[in-house]
Formats: sequence, C-alpha cells, structure tokens
Amino acid sequence: MKDLKQFNIPFIGLKEGSHLFEYHIDKTFFEAYQFDDFNDCAVNTTIDFVKKSNLMELNFTINGSVNVPCDMTGELFNQEIEGTLHLIVKFGHEYNDDNDEILILPNEAYQINISQYIYELIILSVPNKRVHPKVLDGTMESEALEKLEELRIDEDKTVEEKTTDPRWDKLKDLLTDK
Repeated sequence: MKDLKQFNIPFIGLKEGSHLFEYHIDKTFFEAYQFDDFNDCAVNTTIDFVKKSNLMELNFTINGSVNVPCDMTGELFNQEIEGTLHLIVKFGHEYNDDNDEILILPNEAYQINISQYIYELIILSVPNKRVHPKVLDGTMESEALEKLEELRIDEDKTVEEKTTDPRWDKLKDLLTDK
C-alpha cells in the first residue's frame, strides 16, 4: 500500500472549515489492492473535508465508469457508477473502525489515509448483476446470445407436440363425472 501515499491527508496543518480534495482513480489504484475484476477504471472522486474543533467530516462523492465483462455475454463494456459516503472522524485512545460511518483515530494521529474508503465505495457502487446496455435494449449481437436464443425452450411447441396416453384420458373422465 506504499503506492497510495497521495491519499494521505495531513489534517494537523489544516484550518478549521471546509477543504476540497479531488482524485482521479484509474487501474493502477486497483493494482495496489491486487484487485483485477476491472479491465479499466476512470472514476473521479471528490472529498469535502470539513475540519471542526473536535472532529472531522468527510463526504466522498464518486462518479465515472469501470470496464467490466457483461454477466450474460462476456462482452466488455463501461459500467457507469456513482456513489456517496459520509464519514465522521473522531479522536480517542486507540484506533477503531468497527462502525461504518464513524472512525476513531488515536489522539496522536496527524494524518488520515482515505484510499480504503475510496476503494470500498467504488467496489460497492458497481451493480451485482452487470448487463451490457445493448443487451437491455435488444441491439446486442454476440455468439453467446445467439446460442442462448437457439437453445431456448419454446413452451407453446412442446405443449402441442405432447400426446397423451388414452388410458390416462379415461381416468381423467372419471374425475369429471362426479
């Protein structure tokens, strides 16, 4: 994680009030985490850092795209993502990040590394099911979709082609004769 030093924010020298930090996240960011689910990444991250006398508030906002394979066809496409995260940083005797929205730093801390929060926000902003936009509007042409269409079971044809045993038909007549 030594490649992520640019995400250290030394808050000890900042004046009270609002400060804006902007980062452009690309594939090298995820290589530092050894995360290779994205083929490419272009995400802009804005952090509104509000320093107060006894705590700090960080408001993360991301928007951009990640290049991922479609879950249905395997075709690569750029998945648009956006997300927000609100984090409150307090000071205490020891480091504690058990709560998702509150971080407690030791009293002697002088900087905070925000790379983990950016990483998690981007990962959680990508939908679980990633479907190419052309699949959704029906204009996608791929071998996988053609094969799926070819193998699709047509229920109307299977019902018509079924012939029943006349012995079963006689038994069904007994049920309806009541």
